[in-house]
Amino acid sequence: MTPPPSNMDSSKALARGAWTAVLVFLAAGLSGCGDSQRQGAAPPPPAVTVAKPVQRPIVDQDEYVGRFVAVDSVEVRARVSGYLDRVHFNDGQIVKQGDLLFTIDKRPFQNTLDQARANLVLARSNLTYTESDLARGQQLVRDKTITEQTFEQRAQAKRNAEASVAANEAAVRQAELDLEFTELRAPVAGRIGDRRVTPGNLVTGGTGGNTTLLATIVSIDPIRLEFTFDEAAYLRYERLSSDGKEVTGRDGSVVVALRLIDEKDFAHRGYMDFVDNVIDRSSGTIRGRAVFSNPSGVFTPGMFARVRVPGSPVYQALLIPDAAIASEQARKYVLVVDAENIARQKYVTLGQVVDGLRVIKDGLTADDRVVVNGLMHARSGAKVNPQEQVAPQAAAPPTKTE
Repeated sequence: MTPPPSNMDSSKALARGAWTAVLVFLAAGLSGCGDSQRQGAAPPPPAVTVAKPVQRPIVDQDEYVGRFVAVDSVEVRARVSGYLDRVHFNDGQIVKQGDLLFTIDKRPFQNTLDQARANLVLARSNLTYTESDLARGQQLVRDKTITEQTFEQRAQAKRNAEASVAANEAAVRQAELDLEFTELRAPVAGRIGDRRVTPGNLVTGGTGGNTTLLATIVSIDPIRLEFTFDEAAYLRYERLSSDGKEVTGRDGSVVVALRLIDEKDFAHRGYMDFVDNVIDRSSGTIRGRAVFSNPSGVFTPGMFARVRVPGSPVYQALLIPDAAIASEQARKYVLVVDAENIARQKYVTLGQVVDGLRVIKDGLTADDRVVVNGLMHARSGAKVNPQEQVAPQAAAPPTKTE
């Protein structure tokens, strides 16, 4: 049986419990004091990178989608009818102007030419006789040997013979042309399509609407790009041109740039050579045209491309990286750091991208220190720790991963 605790043991237990409560209270008080001190300390201002906008002469560029068209496009059709004898090209090859393409059977046309030449010889022989007969009649009419009527009959016979010679000479020339037309040659240089008729078929020629299409040829170098722009752009171009600031004109002096659908840069250079004289009533657009050299033949009629046309005269622009621009609903803004290192919000109007930098049309000055890095850590009206950068740099393109 366990003996009951004595009074001394109870007093010791009560003393230990009291000291424990005092220690817990003191620990809680010290902990609360430390938390209040930590909460009262202000965090340091965030570090951001700032830079002044880049100043550069810029020309605004308008982009349009256009389609290539050939400078020369010819449908090869025969001028005479006959049976196709030979084809002298491979489908799709490059041909030069004057190259022989088709040959029509020449034998009927050669016979016609020989007959016309024989008739011409006969007519000239008859003319020689009538000239001699008229010369003899002049002396006889003076001697009153023949009547005036007989002399006039001889003069008429000479005139008829001269007309017969002229008609037969024309027949010979036409027969020579028809014989020449049996050889169809390339009227322009370019790429020829596939043959539409094989040898042995009857070819219908002439100038009627039912002639036989043999092939088509389109020129390759140079080549044109046709595109349309709206009425507002046309008015802007015309008014700038009337002020002596030629932007998009008809004299071929305006340089434009082009890229294909699989290219990233506008690396091809050409020039404007035509703007139409009417605005299309249904679409409200007007047609423009640019010319590009095409030595490699990559540009093909019917192919689509994007073209950049100068949309303004040269002006001094401010440029910053796209990473420095933030959005507030439909508006764009940047943060600039003032002399007291406080970030301030400025709304800006954006322009085009040039060499990875965004043109700012309105809202900035050349002396503004723009936050180009650390925009997410700064807020308008708060102090920041700016780190100066010599000039803003464009963001590097993302690397491709395998």
